[in-house]
Amino acid sequence: MTASVHIVGPQFSSFVRSVQLCCEEKGIDYTLGAEVDGRPLAMHSPEHFALHPFGKVPILLHDDRRLIETPSICRYLDAAFDGPALQPADPWARARVDQWTGILAGYVDQALVRRYLLEFVFPKGEGGAVREEAVAAARPQVARALEVLEAQLAEGDYLVGDDFTIADAIAAPMLDYLAGLPAAEGLVAETPRLVAYVERLRARPAAARVLVAPDLGRG
Repeated sequence: MTASVHIVGPQFSSFVRSVQLCCEEKGIDYTLGAEVDGRPLAMHSPEHFALHPFGKVPILLHDDRRLIETPSICRYLDAAFDGPALQPADPWARARVDQWTGILAGYVDQALVRRYLLEFVFPKGEGGAVREEAVAAARPQVARALEVLEAQLAEGDYLVGDDFTIADAIAAPMLDYLAGLPAAEGLVAETPRLVAYVERLRARPAAARVLVAPDLGRG
């Protein structure tokens, strides 16, 4: 049977991987890729803006429903499908998960992905070179974000206690990328709890199917 859940976006996107992780953790059948109804979707095309008014990914298509923004997509998948819960039942604990999804999708993503990692993946310097000045300028923000996560991980094995939640699904891809970047070794080494956390995330069966070497030629 064809999966009714389709994640629109290239698999190398950290946010696409977060949605994919939620599907894998819950056992949801899904398809994935930068195409809709079997047709390639050109990024920032009129067809793309018709699905997402700001031309971003991921976009979730579930039957005749469309949803955008990673935290909202992850919360919907958790509520709409059977499988292990990715949010606590307790209102305070759930609010704390929501808090960390917002922190990660906003501040941490900006520091780690937008201002740092993307300079290595899609360098904007002359002749396609990495702009060392941009990397140097971003490093203090990366260090600060890692310090915040390191402090939070003193509370448990995962970001909100000892159970994997949506917050961890959002954190995992960006931290996996960062931990695998040789240029970031010194930064990551300063946060031993975070290093152990990344290894814990990578050891999960769902992560083994999602945190794979990216194919940057797709989409």
